Amino acid sequence: MSSTAVLVATLTERPSEEELARLSEHVEILELRADLVGEVEPEWLRAHFRGELLYTLRSRAEGGRSEASLERRHQRLIQAATRFDLVDLEVDRDLDPDVLKAVPASTRLVSWHGAPGTLGELQSIFARQSAEEARYYKLIPHAAQPGQEVAPLALLHSLGRDDVIAFATGAIGTWTRLIAPRLGAPLVFGSANEKPAARGQPSIEQLIVDYGLPALPEVGRLYGIVGTDVAQSLSPRIHNHAYRQLGIEGLYLPFHVEAFGDFWLEVVESGTFGELGFELEGLSVTSPFKRVAVAVGGAVSPLAEWTGSANTLFKQEGVWQADSTDGIGVTEPIRRQGVRLEGRSVAIVGAGGAGRAAAAALRAEGASVTMVNRGSERGRKAAADLRLPFVALDELDPGPFDCLVNATPLGRQDDDELPFEPDRLNPVAIVVDLVYRRTGPTRLVQATRASGRIAIDGREVLLYQAIPQFRLMTGQEMPEAESRELLGLEARA
Repeated sequence: MSSTAVLVATLTERPSEEELARLSEHVEILELRADLVGEVEPEWLRAHFRGELLYTLRSRAEGGRSEASLERRHQRLIQAATRFDLVDLEVDRDLDPDVLKAVPASTRLVSWHGAPGTLGELQSIFARQSAEEARYYKLIPHAAQPGQEVAPLALLHSLGRDDVIAFATGAIGTWTRLIAPRLGAPLVFGSANEKPAARGQPSIEQLIVDYGLPALPEVGRLYGIVGTDVAQSLSPRIHNHAYRQLGIEGLYLPFHVEAFGDFWLEVVESGTFGELGFELEGLSVTSPFKRVAVAVGGAVSPLAEWTGSANTLFKQEGVWQADSTDGIGVTEPIRRQGVRLEGRSVAIVGAGGAGRAAAAALRAEGASVTMVNRGSERGRKAAADLRLPFVALDELDPGPFDCLVNATPLGRQDDDELPFEPDRLNPVAIVVDLVYRRTGPTRLVQATRASGRIAIDGREVLLYQAIPQFRLMTGQEMPEAESRELLGLEARA
């Protein structure tokens, strides 16, 4: 297997000259999705991009937008053959004698995109594809349920070839795009910008910065983050960087999950990873699955059991352990501000797993904690479980509190309402936002800092819960200074 993958940047809109020049640094193939962008002069692309050019006219039948007649479609493919280095031919509609005559085998990428299927079904499709000589073969089923994303990886494993690209589309399938090159897939597709060509497609920037591509160091152990909104998580960035720095043969993946139980049964406990030659060793768990993570743990830490919430699952002597590092993610950055929590009054806004863990950790530091939640029933139950007072969100007066923690999902979008108004805080109050954005602070953090008060960015919370989590999963220490830089945080003095 090659020690590097070939990155393919997919154009979903017309790029600027600067974007093309920037892509040339790491990308070897530029894919023009003509069904999305229209026809762009390849000569202009070559003037600003030094790699190869791939022409793709994805049909509506295979998830694209082209509705050209078969005759017109074939005319466009034949024209592209004289001007592009690679031409995508759909196995179900493009293996026409005239097209095959015009498109040399060395420039063909024979593709198929369709519904999820078994390994046997994918093998049958590949048999049809490989009947025609080509430079590459591409098989991409869509995954809508846990377990459906595994078949293309099993295909790669069974074939053992270096000219077959296979992974699953859809949010569920994102992680398969990152495992595929470790099983022989020669190309890795990423969007040229933040607009993906298909759901689940990472950007080229994410592939490089978060996953270390195009380099393909040896990987034996797998880790990952499980949740309903993991595509923009920064956890892969800092965990994967730490593996590379420490020489750990690991890869940290994004597992988009709608139903944790299905994922656990169909992917984790099915033996999938072992059959592919990997071992799943640890998982970061995000809302809304932190409570169920406690239930699947063969052993549960006292803290996770007390709060009924775990953000970390890791294997120890073959047994899955459940633990929580959410609390230290809140207390540690406060402590580093030089603030003592003992005797301070704290409001936790949000009664989910992260809010519960934060409340428990802050109370353990001697703070006087109040649970706050929009839904009274859930909030009252969390407060009762932790033996804390409760206040409904619409009745919250933030003025008396020394510290307020936003443990709600609010804040990722610019138009999200604020969980409370910073101007109503007391002058020396601290705000901790558990929400973060990939670049820059949230609106709550910005508004709090603009009011002259201290605000702790969610990226800092992420860092300080990730450090002990990394230790639990690997037994080693995450490099803190480098991780801060990767998260876009200022260096500590």
